[in-house]
Amino acid sequence: MKNVALGSLVAVLAALISLPASAQLQLPAPSPAAKVTQTVGVTDITVDYSSPGVKGRKVYGDLVPWDKPWRAGANASTKITFSKDVTFGGKPVPAGTYVIVAFPGQKGWQVALNKELGLWQGKQYEASNDVVRVAATTAQIPNRERLTYIFSNTTDNDTSLDLEWEKTRVSVQIKADTAAHAQANIKNALDNAWRPHISAASYVAENSKDLDLALKYADTSIAIDSNWYNNWIKAELLAKKGNYAEARKHAQVAWDLGQKAPNFFFKDAVAKALADWKDKK
Repeated sequence: MKNVALGSLVAVLAALISLPASAQLQLPAPSPAAKVTQTVGVTDITVDYSSPGVKGRKVYGDLVPWDKPWRAGANASTKITFSKDVTFGGKPVPAGTYVIVAFPGQKGWQVALNKELGLWQGKQYEASNDVVRVAATTAQIPNRERLTYIFSNTTDNDTSLDLEWEKTRVSVQIKADTAAHAQANIKNALDNAWRPHISAASYVAENSKDLDLALKYADTSIAIDSNWYNNWIKAELLAKKGNYAEARKHAQVAWDLGQKAPNFFFKDAVAKALADWKDKK
């Protein structure tokens, strides 16, 4: 009888294991995954973490020891990602992803950003991998059952990253140089404004066959930034209109500029056009 019961149990377990993932039993995780994102000006900041519960336990000084490195969450390491350079607690941090390491203390907290993304997954904490380590501010709050990250007091230039759990809030200010980032975005957009115009020229020529309109777009692109590519596109447009003399002039400009470019990928086509159009008028 025992063998029959054991065999049945094994069969049931085998059936469960063989079920597709969508059909397997799903239960609440003890420390569910969470993610919070905040945009500060033009900088995106995201925290990925797992959220343990208090569950009637004494957290700080017991579950979380004083003056020891703590993952500031549960399960895998808690990670923070900055899309652009920021200052974290007043110290500069390059754009990228880091592990948050907290140091709870009865006389004050510190928070580090560590570049070892495998922390607590086979890797132990090493202070030498800290990018920054800063003092945090703390405050008493009404009881919060689950550990939670919150962005508060957000402006175009800064925000407060708050960790709340049990009856404690731990905060670090994050600042972004939004004016500099915005200026860089403006410069990049203006420096590359020639691209949409020459793309429009190619599209119009290919689809509506309106070569005159396509040439207007090409001229606008060249006026913004004369380079081998937009001069080559204009050369092709002029050749389609039968104006080979002008087409060859722009093909020559494309050839000359292309010799200095790292990605002169139409080199053979330009060389062939210069030869083919030499005697055409």
